[in-house]
Amino acid sequence: MSRVAKNPVAIPEKVEVVLSANSITVSGPLGKLTQPLTGAVDLKREGETITFTAANDTKHSSAMSGTLRALVANMVQGVSVGFTRKLTLVGVGYKANAQGAVLNLELGYSHPLNHKMPVGVTVATPTPTEVILTGYDKQVVGQVAAQIRSYRAPEPYKGKGVRYADEVVAIKETKKK
Repeated sequence: MSRVAKNPVAIPEKVEVVLSANSITVSGPLGKLTQPLTGAVDLKREGETITFTAANDTKHSSAMSGTLRALVANMVQGVSVGFTRKLTLVGVGYKANAQGAVLNLELGYSHPLNHKMPVGVTVATPTPTEVILTGYDKQVVGQVAAQIRSYRAPEPYKGKGVRYADEVVAIKETKKK
């Protein structure tokens, strides 16, 4: 059995969990998320916790029990607390400006880039070189951060580009004659 699946998921006070035959729905103060279920995992709600067990002894069932436990834990955390991803712009003239649901980026190209935020993701720019993404769906917040980073990924010689706040860019040494 998966070691991850052995830990039950605790349900906070303001979070409501609905288990049906083929899906699990988690709703809270920040939003509502739904995850489809397969027959490989058995879910049991015991008071304010949910436990996950493999439905049979196959390797797939064991792996899916841990995967589903992690997904449900992220859903519970997302609708109660939310997720934040911070990006940093490194480079001369690189700047960002949030205007509602649109992030305007100037990344050294001849034209500005406008990135529209999906539903459930909000963007803030406390300084022109910082971008903070917040939302209740961890997968969507991470995907938006990856899309923004892909506009100008950090290059290895000077480190210029869009990077995650906790990312360390290994700077290469230039070629010597």
